Amino acid sequence: MDIFMIFPTISTSFIVISAILVAIGWAQIIKGKREAHKKTMIAGAIAALLFFIIYMSRTIFVGNTAWGGPDDLKLYYHIFLIFHIVLATVAAVFGLTTLTLAFKERFAKHRKWGRVTAVIWFFTAITGAAVYILLYILYPGGHTKPVIDAIFGF
Repeated sequence: MDIFMIFPTISTSFIVISAILVAIGWAQIIKGKREAHKKTMIAGAIAALLFFIIYMSRTIFVGNTAWGGPDDLKLYYHIFLIFHIVLATVAAVFGLTTLTLAFKERFAKHRKWGRVTAVIWFFTAITGAAVYILLYILYPGGHTKPVIDAIFGF
C-alpha cells in the first residue's frame, strides 16, 4: 500500500465506523439508554469529523484520484460520485442540525431529525465505501489530481 492509498483507507474507515456508531446509538436510544446513546453519537460525530479532516487535507494537499476503470463505466461512476457528494453534504448539514437540537435539549425535534439523519448517514457511508472500492480496489490506477478535475472527469 503506497502513501496515496493510506489516507483514503483511513478516512473511509472513519466514515464506516461513524455509521456503525450511529446504528449502535440508535439501538441504545430505542432501549432507553440515553447516556450511552449520547456518548455513542458524540463518538460517531467525532469519527465523521476525523473523516472530513483527513479527506479535506488530502484533497487540498494531494488532490483526488481520477477514475481508473474502463471508459464505458466512467459516466456511471461520475453520476454515482456526484450523487454521493450531494448525499454527504445533505447528511453533514442534517447531522449538525440533529446534534445542535440534542445539545439544546429540543428532544422532540431531535427525534424527528435524528431518524432521517441516520438513514441518510447510512446511505452516505455505503456510497462512500463503494466509491473507495471502485477507486482503490476494483479499478486502481487513476492518477491523483485536483478535486474539480476528478469530479467532472477533466
